[in-house]
Amino acid sequence: MGQGEASARGTTMEGDCLSCIKYLMFVFNFLIFLGGSFLLGVGVWVLVDPTGFREIVAANPLLFTGVYIILGMGGMLFLLGFLGCCGAIRENKCLLLFFFMLILLIFLAELAAAILAFIFREHLTREYFTKELKRHYQGYNNSDVFTSTWNAIMTTFDCCGVNSPEDFKDSLFRLINQDHMVPEACCQRASQTEELAHISRGQCLSGNMMSRNNKGCYSAVVDYFELYIYVAGALAIVVLTIELFAMVFAMCLFRGIQ
Repeated sequence: MGQGEASARGTTMEGDCLSCIKYLMFVFNFLIFLGGSFLLGVGVWVLVDPTGFREIVAANPLLFTGVYIILGMGGMLFLLGFLGCCGAIRENKCLLLFFFMLILLIFLAELAAAILAFIFREHLTREYFTKELKRHYQGYNNSDVFTSTWNAIMTTFDCCGVNSPEDFKDSLFRLINQDHMVPEACCQRASQTEELAHISRGQCLSGNMMSRNNKGCYSAVVDYFELYIYVAGALAIVVLTIELFAMVFAMCLFRGIQ
């Protein structure tokens, strides 16, 4: 009799525990679902917005790429949240298994990205970027992807070259544009009349230090993202921890469903 009561009590506790995991998973994945829906909405709005914001984004390669990254992340979170919610509330083993496999794939992809970043960390040095800039950068009005990306960086961060404008000495850019010391993307863009802007641009292209941005882009980008790098690192740790707990909860619920 005592053994039966103990067994029944254990079964009840196990059921309560699984019920708690079930509703925790539902709430957690519902928040993920809402976050994914929001990112999808923002990405779609930017692409179809009739007020001209789409043209602004399309003109900047960095922003244009960012929109599709937002759409991809939004779609992935939307699917992940949907699978987690439905699998938890309906106690569907197939959806829970699919949710677990998707989380596992994301976790492994993040782990692989971290390993690759560590292996190829020498490709993030000043020397590497300087060598690539000298070898491939062509000029301000060129449609080449490498050149367009560098133009967007120099225009966005008001910088010039990797370390300084001196990076353009003995470069492909100088070989193609022998009359210009620096590309037009290096020129300062202070509010001026059209005539003054034209004069300032001419002085900048001829090498006048007062009319160009003299700070290197490596320092400018690192300074701008310094705070965000630490925040991103902390968020990455939090996300990896959440993913591990999500996989454990999904497996516990999967095994507990009769």
